[in-house]
Amino acid sequence: MEEIRSLKVINELGMHARAAGQIVELAAKYNANLFLKRDTREVDGSSILSILSLACPEGSEIEARIIGEDAKEFMDKLEGLFKSEFGETGRRQYRPKKKIIKGFPVSPGIIIGKAHHLNRSKTQIFHWKLINRIEVDREVDRFRKAVEMAKEQIQKFKSNMPEQVKGYAFVLDTQPMILDDSLLFDSTIKRIRKEKVNAEWALEKSVRNIHQLFKNVDDEYIGRRMDDVDAVTERVVRNLAGVQIDSLAGIKEEVIIVAHNLSPCDIVEINVEQIMGILTDVGGRTSHMAIMSEALEIPVIVGLERATDMILDGDILIVDGNTGNVIVNPEPETILSYEDEIKRYSNYKFAIDKVRHLPAETLDGYKINIKANIEFLSEAKAAIESGAEGIGLYRTEYLYLIRKDFPDEQTLFDDYSQIARMVAPNPVTIRTLDVASDRMASDMEAIREDNPALGLRSIRFCLKERKVFKTQLRAILRASIFGNFRLMFPMISGLEELLEAKKILKSVMRSLDRDGIEYNREIPVGILIEIPSAVLIADILAKHADFFSIGTNDLIQYALAIDRDNEHVANLYEPFHPAVLKMIHQVVKAGKKQGIDVSLCGEIAGDPLSILLLLSLGLEEFSMNIGSIPLIKKMIRMLPLREVGEAFEGISHLSTSKKIECFVLKKAKSLLPDIFEEDVFRYRAPGTS
Repeated sequence: MEEIRSLKVINELGMHARAAGQIVELAAKYNANLFLKRDTREVDGSSILSILSLACPEGSEIEARIIGEDAKEFMDKLEGLFKSEFGETGRRQYRPKKKIIKGFPVSPGIIIGKAHHLNRSKTQIFHWKLINRIEVDREVDRFRKAVEMAKEQIQKFKSNMPEQVKGYAFVLDTQPMILDDSLLFDSTIKRIRKEKVNAEWALEKSVRNIHQLFKNVDDEYIGRRMDDVDAVTERVVRNLAGVQIDSLAGIKEEVIIVAHNLSPCDIVEINVEQIMGILTDVGGRTSHMAIMSEALEIPVIVGLERATDMILDGDILIVDGNTGNVIVNPEPETILSYEDEIKRYSNYKFAIDKVRHLPAETLDGYKINIKANIEFLSEAKAAIESGAEGIGLYRTEYLYLIRKDFPDEQTLFDDYSQIARMVAPNPVTIRTLDVASDRMASDMEAIREDNPALGLRSIRFCLKERKVFKTQLRAILRASIFGNFRLMFPMISGLEELLEAKKILKSVMRSLDRDGIEYNREIPVGILIEIPSAVLIADILAKHADFFSIGTNDLIQYALAIDRDNEHVANLYEPFHPAVLKMIHQVVKAGKKQGIDVSLCGEIAGDPLSILLLLSLGLEEFSMNIGSIPLIKKMIRMLPLREVGEAFEGISHLSTSKKIECFVLKKAKSLLPDIFEEDVFRYRAPGTS
C-alpha cells in the first residue's frame, strides 16, 4: 500500500532538529517506510540528518510518500504533526541557537549526529566526624572494601576490552597500582584514624595533596597520571556512596558523547557501532583517554572547556575532528555543506590509504625515510600498519612513571626485546630516559626544583643516577640482538655530556662481556638535537655521533623561550621562525659534512605545510605521529624533489615567520594543488598560530 500527500511546513522555525526528531519518532511506530521529497531531492524519513538536509524553512512544500501496511494511518498522523506546527503553537520561545566551540582535535574525521550527555560530574562529598574507635575501624573497613571493589571493576573492564584497544590493556594495569600507592591508600587510612573523619573526606584530602605535589610541574606525563588518579578515586567515592556510574555500554542508538571527561575504563566500554564521536570539556592530546580513543578511529575533540554547559542532550552537532571545531544546532545549509565535506574527506582518506605501504619515493627517484614516534609498545603494530618504515623515536619513560620504584633490568628488557622483534628488520631508535628527577615515581618527595625544564632532567639525571642509567643501557643492549636498534641520548648540551654518556655505555658493554651476554657491539649511538648549544657545536658533536635526530618540539621552545602549552604565548611558538629554520639547516649541513644521518622527529615532521620546507633544507628522514604518515607519504610520492629545492631557494632572505608561512603556502599550492587546494586537513602543527 502506498500513500502520497503534499505537506506544508507552517511552523515558524521550519524543519529544525526537534521537528525532524518528532517525525523520526513517529516513523518508528509504524510498519511502513517514509520518504520525504523537496524539489527533486528525496530522503529517508527515518533519518533525522536526512530530514534536516532537506533544509525546509517555514512555507516549504514537501511531498511525503509512505509505503507499507500502515501507510494511511501513518500519513494521517504525519499530516497532523505538520498542521499542529510540531507543537510550537503558542509557545514559540524555543529556538535552538547555532553555536561554534573549539577544542583540541585528537582523532580525525567529520561526523554529524545527536548529542548524548554522559554524567561524569564528581560525586558530592560530605564531611562528618567519627565518635569512637568502633566507628573509625568501620570507616577504614568501608574504605578498604570500596578500593577492592574498584579493583574488581577495573579488572572486569580489562577482560571485556574491544579488539581495537586491547593493545592498551596496560593502561588499566596502572589504575590498581595508583589505588595501592601509599600517597593515596595509606595516607587516606592514616587520615581517617588521626582526624576521625569519614572515608570520602579523607580520600578527597589525600587526592588534593597529590595535586598540590605536582601543581608546579608542567609536564604531559604528570598530567596524564593525575587524570588517572582522579578517575580511580572518583570510582572509589562512587563505591563508598553506592552510586552507579552512567555506562556507555547501555547506549543503544547512534550518538556523539558529550562529557566533562572520560577515563580509560569508559573507552573500553565503547561500541563503535553506536558511539559516533567523543567531546570532552577537559583533557589533552596525550591523555590515556585520548590515545585509546584514537585507536577506535572515531572523531574525538578534547579541551572544549564548556561543552557540557553549551550543548543540550539531543542537540544536533557537526564534529570536525580535523580542525577541533564543533557546530551546535547548525543551519540546514551548513549540514548540507558538511555532507559534501564528509565526502571530500572520505575520498581524501581513501586516496592516502592506498599509498601508505608504498615507499616514500619522489617523482625524480629520491627515497625519503618515514618513521613513527611512539610511546607504548602497543603502538608499534599501528605504526607499521600505517606505513611506518621503522620507529624513529621510542620514548621509554612510561615504565618509570607508573611504578613506585625504578623498573628492573628484566622488565625493561622484556619491553625492548618485544618492540625489536615487532619492528624488525626495520630500525628502532630508542631514546634513553628523558624526564626530570622530580617526576620519578620513586622520588616524588625527594628533589623539588623551581624550574624543572632547566634542571636535573634527561641525560643530566642519568649521568647523576648512574645505576638507573646502567640498568636501562644493559636492557637496551641485551634487546639489540633481536632487531635493528639505534641508541639515542636526549638533551645533550655539550661534548662533555656526550663523551661521558658514551663512556658509561662502554662500561656497560664490558659488564655484559664479563657476564657472557650477547649484544650488538656495533649499535649506532646518536644524539637528539634539542638545545641551541648543541646546534651551535653540531660540527663538533657530529665527529662523535653516528647520527643526529632534530627534536624540534623542545628546540623551538628553548630557542624562542616559548611554552607552547601556555595559552598566553602559544601563538609565539613558531616553527617557521627564521632562527628555527637556520638552526635546522645548520644541523643538516654539519651532519652531511661528517657523513652521518640526520633526521627530524618533532611534530612539524608530520605537518603537511612544514614538510615541504624541511625537504628543501636537505632532510631525507622524518619521524612523526602515526596518523600523519599516510598523507606525508602521498605528498612525497607526488613531488619532484629538485623542484622543491628550486621553489624554496629565496626563503632564507625572508625576515619574519608570517612572510615565510605565506611563501610556503603559496609554493605548496603550486607544487601540490590537489592536496592544498582541497584543504581537508589542518596544516599547522598543534600550538602554532
